[in-house]
Amino acid sequence: MTLAAANAPGFLSPTGVEIAFLLVGVVTLGAAVVTVTTRQLVHAALWLVVTLGGLAVEYLLLTAEFIAWVQVLIYVGSVVVLLLFGLMLTRAPIGRSPDADSGNRPAALAVAVAAAAALLWVVVDAFRTTWIDLDGPAQGSTAVSGSILFRHWVLPFEALSVLLLAALVGAIVLSRKDPEPVRTRKGGN
Repeated sequence: MTLAAANAPGFLSPTGVEIAFLLVGVVTLGAAVVTVTTRQLVHAALWLVVTLGGLAVEYLLLTAEFIAWVQVLIYVGSVVVLLLFGLMLTRAPIGRSPDADSGNRPAALAVAVAAAAALLWVVVDAFRTTWIDLDGPAQGSTAVSGSILFRHWVLPFEALSVLLLAALVGAIVLSRKDPEPVRTRKGGN
């Protein structure tokens, strides 16, 4: 056994970063559960801010600073603001919304658990034999992220921007009042 291997922390002796990662992950998971279980739309949007912010902190703990700031700018700064903007424009109810609960919680929970299990299986199967090259450029660096984004993910990135624009236009259309019918004068022009 080498000296470096003997001094390296093991599974039963986590570092401070690993403990922080676990604690932030638990808080983020809790905020995500509250986001989808609350019956107040504005509270759900605000809990979504906490969830997405927790993900940004997780990226920072993984030393992927660029991805963390993209998370904050795009998701927290744009998507949530767009969601709140749409809620305000459509005059969504601020308090409890009885029509936000259809009574299908057990079925929704079963579908969510099945989807999570399928996603976990697909991810584990896809990356089972993948190894990270530690001698190459850092995976969270701006150069690597930009190269991957503009080489492989341009179309989904642009599709997302069109989707956000369509949501904004839809919110504006829904918020407009119907124009009053034009009255015609009798006997005149």
